[in-house]
Amino acid sequence: MSKLKISKSQVDSWKAEFDTLNETLSKAESMEYGKISKQISDLQGKITLGQKYLDLVEELESSQELAKTETDVELKEMATAEVLELEKDIAKLEKEIEILLIPKDPDEEKNAILEIRAGTGGDEAAIFAADLYRMYLRYIENIGLDVEQYSINHSEQGGIKEVILKVVGDGAYGAFKFESGTHRVQRVPVTETSGRIHTSAATVAVLPEATDIEVKIDPSDLKVEVMRSSGPGGQSVNTTDSRVQITHIPTGIIVVNQDSKSQIKNRKAAMEVLQSRLYEMEKRKKQEEEAQNRKEQVGTGDRSGKIRTYNYPQDRITDHRIKKSWKNIQTILAGDLADVIASLTEAELNEKIQQAANAGA
Repeated sequence: MSKLKISKSQVDSWKAEFDTLNETLSKAESMEYGKISKQISDLQGKITLGQKYLDLVEELESSQELAKTETDVELKEMATAEVLELEKDIAKLEKEIEILLIPKDPDEEKNAILEIRAGTGGDEAAIFAADLYRMYLRYIENIGLDVEQYSINHSEQGGIKEVILKVVGDGAYGAFKFESGTHRVQRVPVTETSGRIHTSAATVAVLPEATDIEVKIDPSDLKVEVMRSSGPGGQSVNTTDSRVQITHIPTGIIVVNQDSKSQIKNRKAAMEVLQSRLYEMEKRKKQEEEAQNRKEQVGTGDRSGKIRTYNYPQDRITDHRIKKSWKNIQTILAGDLADVIASLTEAELNEKIQQAANAGA
């Protein structure tokens, strides 16, 4: 059986916290309401399973005592069988509680900023970036989330040099966080006349959307420039100064947005992206202080540091982090990412359970 031990005092402390949060919820402002409601829901799950665990342990102790002391053979056999059944039930419940007790990343429930950029491979890399863009749009639709497009920069061959989206809905960041990294494709490009297989890459960055409360930006730290929007080849795409470029002077981060004809909308979108990048930078800094070997999200955009390979000749997608492959590239690129995300989620969960077990050893 697991080393997990849930005491009555632990369950009582959850109940006390549950009552306190319910009182707080009645006075909460709208901005905090959703967050507190989620905490209450999580606590309710812990209380329910914790109480069930205590009840089963009490039953087990009673059955063990009966199996040990009972002199009637038939009753002794029944008690022994009940002990075995209760031990199975407790072991199963312990697994559920272990998962429930793993600290959750609060960012997982947030909206997500999704950035896709063509990497190594020229026109083919931009075409592949467009394939990923369409795959994510369809997956967003499949799982019932919404999307806002902040900016897009097309290539002359119909591909995408860069696109920035906001995925909107509960759990958006949690649904997309595993997509961060370098994606590599191996196939014969449509621009290739000799039929040779090329290897190209695109990078994906997924950032939790940050709020004004989480990231305070001093206006004096910003350099804001406006100009006319441009399309592939540099030609102007409208006649107003709606393109906004914001530079965060302390970090050197530059955000450009030109998707809307409204300068105000472009500035708002650029600021949201900047806030999320600064939030992610600070979050990454804290994580690296705790674990020096944490890998960067995106890398340089070349063919090294890859997280996933899309091999067209073998009709196979491989995620190198969990060393697992799937067939039917076209189906997955059509937005059927559920199995891929589920496998990555399960691998992360197992790793966290193992880390918790090692910490408690």
